[in-house]
Amino acid sequence: MAVDPTHTSVNGRKRSQRPHTSHEVADELRARIRSGTLRPGQRMPTQARLADEFGVERGVVRQALHLLQAEHLLTNVSKGSPATVAPDLGVHRALTGPAATPQPTTVALGPRIASAFAAPHVEIEALCLTSVSLNLAIGEGLRQIHAGRLNPAKIDVRVLLPGRDIDLAFPVPVEGRTDDGPVHERWLAQRNAQGQVLRHNLLALRATHGIDVHVSFRALPFTPPVKLYLLNGEEALFAYYTLSRSKAEIDHEPMELYDSAGTQSMLFAFEQGAGLRDTTFVEQSHLWFNALWETISSELELTN
Repeated sequence: MAVDPTHTSVNGRKRSQRPHTSHEVADELRARIRSGTLRPGQRMPTQARLADEFGVERGVVRQALHLLQAEHLLTNVSKGSPATVAPDLGVHRALTGPAATPQPTTVALGPRIASAFAAPHVEIEALCLTSVSLNLAIGEGLRQIHAGRLNPAKIDVRVLLPGRDIDLAFPVPVEGRTDDGPVHERWLAQRNAQGQVLRHNLLALRATHGIDVHVSFRALPFTPPVKLYLLNGEEALFAYYTLSRSKAEIDHEPMELYDSAGTQSMLFAFEQGAGLRDTTFVEQSHLWFNALWETISSELELTN
């Protein structure tokens, strides 16, 4: 007997187990797009019809559609005509799971964090060198909150960064490390500035939207050779810091450095439940992060 897709989704969820949040609705529609049930160029059902199917308010559906548009899976998302499945899905492949194509951090991280912000309780954990990429990526989620498209009840963010007094492995001058004071001070100023902006922008949501926000930083006793982002206990995004020789002007003096352009690092995405490989990586990444947080890391002050 043919199965009615409005009662059973492509991943087997029955109508009695219908999604209730915009994040869950987005997951359901994303699965239909990836499976081919919804084809490239096909018009989506109306928001009213989707709201009726999932048993949610129309605003929940609208938030879900905006999340999928941020992932380049939908186009023409508005309050008027129905959205359209992106015609060029072959270019914008899956961002998570076994089929995910590694992408630069600036491309991949923003849509995933915006999707994570659709959950009632947002949990973001990051291990990185300065949190520049995290600051850039979190902006889309903040914009959607301020636009009224997303409204999480709670946001918890934990960030691991190198300690201020450690001997950094990078960035460092190419010509020895006897005079790396200016390089270290520039990195420290950037680390502190980025952390302060991140904390300020998130904590401001307490006053503007009544969201319960907590932001914590801890200091690592080493320079991380990789960056890691953990989203809502469901996704792990991983990238290598690849060093190269570059030129910079520090204190009005030209200098050659060994450094890494972290925003361009290729991000590998893993998703809980997308097979044994992905699930194990996500679980082990959480264990690793928590072990660092609870053992060898220390209190971090965002001051020079």
